[in-house]
Amino acid sequence: MQSSEEIRAKYNIPEKLNIHVELVKDGCFVLTCKELPGLITEAKDGKELIHMFNDAVLTYYDVPKRVGDIVHQEMKIDGYGTFVLCENNKVLQEV
Repeated sequence: MQSSEEIRAKYNIPEKLNIHVELVKDGCFVLTCKELPGLITEAKDGKELIHMFNDAVLTYYDVPKRVGDIVHQEMKIDGYGTFVLCENNKVLQEV
């Protein structure tokens, strides 16, 4: 698998994306990104959201699954903290 940096460079994926996260009535987070029209994903919590966000970005840019599964290691969500993907694919939450 390729590193996040290699994937971003090869597929022209921006290093930083401005995302909008909304907590909806059923308690799920819904994520959209103005820079990537049509990109939308949802998750039950911030830890799941960083995985879903990476999957959505990779799908948006047509990156094959065999190439990699992470392009953004960190996600900052106002009011919820920073979520960081570790090497073992576990998510840490910093407040």
